[in-house]
Amino acid sequence: MEVRIQSIHFDTSEQLQVFIQKKVAKLEKYYDDIKKVEVSLKVVKPETAENKEAGVKVIVPSGDFYASKICDTFEEAIDLSVEAIEKQLVKYKEKQRSK
Repeated sequence: MEVRIQSIHFDTSEQLQVFIQKKVAKLEKYYDDIKKVEVSLKVVKPETAENKEAGVKVIVPSGDFYASKICDTFEEAIDLSVEAIEKQLVKYKEKQRSK
């Protein structure tokens, strides 16, 4: 599984990259044929408290899944985005089994 991290208008710290890699790797237990994961990070409206946006796109052979969250920290936004994608993957697998 390839993981691409894109940060817009800032440099991503090594610590944040490691955190993202670890979180995204957990998605494989929900769907084992993930080809690529694209993570985009950006700061929106710098004058507000909740200004860190993380978008996570998971690409599988039959389509892709996407979640985006805005929080106080990138870590929290990544956590919530990954949780949302976990739910999408579980729902997708259940739908595939019932066919």
